[in-house]
Amino acid sequence: MLDLGMTPVLPSFSGNVPSALTKIFPSANITRLGDWNTVDGDPRWCCTFLLDPSDPLFIEIGEAFIKRQLREYGDVTDIYNCDTFNENSPPTNDPTYISNLGAAVYKAMARGDKDAIWLMQGWLFYSDSGFWRPPQMQALLHSVPFGKMIVLDLFADVKPIWKTSSQFYGTPYIWCMLHNFGGNIEMYGILDAISSGPVDARISENSTMVGVGMCMEGIEQNPVVYELMSEMAFRSEKVEPVDWLKSYSRRRYGKAVQQVEEAWEILHHTIYNCTDGVADHNIDFIVKFPDWDPSIINMSILAKQEHMQKLLTLHKKRRFLVEETNTDLPQSHLWYPTWPVVNALRLFLVARNNLSKSLTYRYDLVDLTRQVLSKLANQVYLDAMTAFRQNDAKAFSLHSQKFVQLISDIDELLAADDNFLLGTWLDSAKKLAANPGEMRQYEWNARTQVTMWFDNTKTNQSKLHDYANKFWSGLLKDYYLPRASTYFAHLLKSLEHKVNFMLEEWRREWIQLSNKWQAGTESYSIEAVGDASAISHTLYDKYFN
Repeated sequence: MLDLGMTPVLPSFSGNVPSALTKIFPSANITRLGDWNTVDGDPRWCCTFLLDPSDPLFIEIGEAFIKRQLREYGDVTDIYNCDTFNENSPPTNDPTYISNLGAAVYKAMARGDKDAIWLMQGWLFYSDSGFWRPPQMQALLHSVPFGKMIVLDLFADVKPIWKTSSQFYGTPYIWCMLHNFGGNIEMYGILDAISSGPVDARISENSTMVGVGMCMEGIEQNPVVYELMSEMAFRSEKVEPVDWLKSYSRRRYGKAVQQVEEAWEILHHTIYNCTDGVADHNIDFIVKFPDWDPSIINMSILAKQEHMQKLLTLHKKRRFLVEETNTDLPQSHLWYPTWPVVNALRLFLVARNNLSKSLTYRYDLVDLTRQVLSKLANQVYLDAMTAFRQNDAKAFSLHSQKFVQLISDIDELLAADDNFLLGTWLDSAKKLAANPGEMRQYEWNARTQVTMWFDNTKTNQSKLHDYANKFWSGLLKDYYLPRASTYFAHLLKSLEHKVNFMLEEWRREWIQLSNKWQAGTESYSIEAVGDASAISHTLYDKYFN
């Protein structure tokens, strides 16, 4: 990093400590944190210990932590990240207390490095905005000397905090694009916000913006978004997205093709114009399959809200917002009319002979085809649930079979481009291993991360299941498809035998299948198979023509 002119950012002590410290320092002010997205509060997976920053031991450990890093890495930076309060609110909202906490966190840094600068995520001001009101924000932001803290306006592409906090009350900040959660694969973005937001922030009155940044949880998706955002770090004026997209298209594919340029204009006003304020986390039903009993219709308003919260959000952590709806059916995130996007796909296909040798064209064609088919599958799923509620076994079978077929077809499509292969992910994990035992562990880790996460019980999936869902060939065929098939089989059984749907019975079967797959070692291809253009054309004709 240093050779490339980059300044590293090292961690500082945030207060999280092992349980053993309570025995070594029994008088220290150490508390156990609350549950964070576990199934049953199992202490093995949750509720870690936190040393209160007001305790003198905090500064002692913090100083030692910084100095140990200096010995390890040398004097490579003065910037240290610390997020003690990220999704972890202080025990009181008293501004004086919060100010003392912030001062203690910084004091621990400064004891180890007299020139220390605290780099802090601003996510807490969004995710826990009910706690972090102006007095609390100012207390934390002003608890350190001016210029010794830089805030990352983490979600500025959707919810810029600088606009509602008087420029973070005078604290320097970096305008950041978050964009992606969990490395999910979904075409999504807000090109208009990216092309103007950083400039608006920089030239605003009393601006304290000092830079731009990207802080996505995964980057191997939506290349158009990341190319534009990368350019904004070097631009002093706003960009006109329409003109920029024409230039982008020509650069990306090596030539100007009218149909593709027309398609990108459509995508700009649809997929890449998400202005509903929802933090997009792919909850399309193929990859985030609803875990619910569709036979339960007459829910109270409170029960309905709780039900939808479980389906669509991470518990209390506002990773994305729930939109109000007039139905109790599960809702996916759809922020644009679908048929114009289907037309954009048609235009891409018209251009396929002109761009047959372009790998970037192939990637975009596969991704766009996947997008339109996934959104179609959402409607097919809802049609199946409606048929189930109407006790129409024939219609239910028709729609559920179509849903499963869509999964199979998308898997075949994704297999034709090496950017959408499960095998690549698993192979990269196994290559890190030094011995067979590590290889098994690393493969289990890689499989579990993109599926169940970990702390499931026999009848309850992890609350983080599918958080890192992926549209990858292999994962659809061997994981998402069996999940949907077993669920539909249980629903059909209840219709045919006129008995209640046994949700817990399905959960038990599915979780067992999931855990078996997570522990599996079967190989998946790391090379593309098939003609992506031909497959895309066939699927377009099959579902839209």
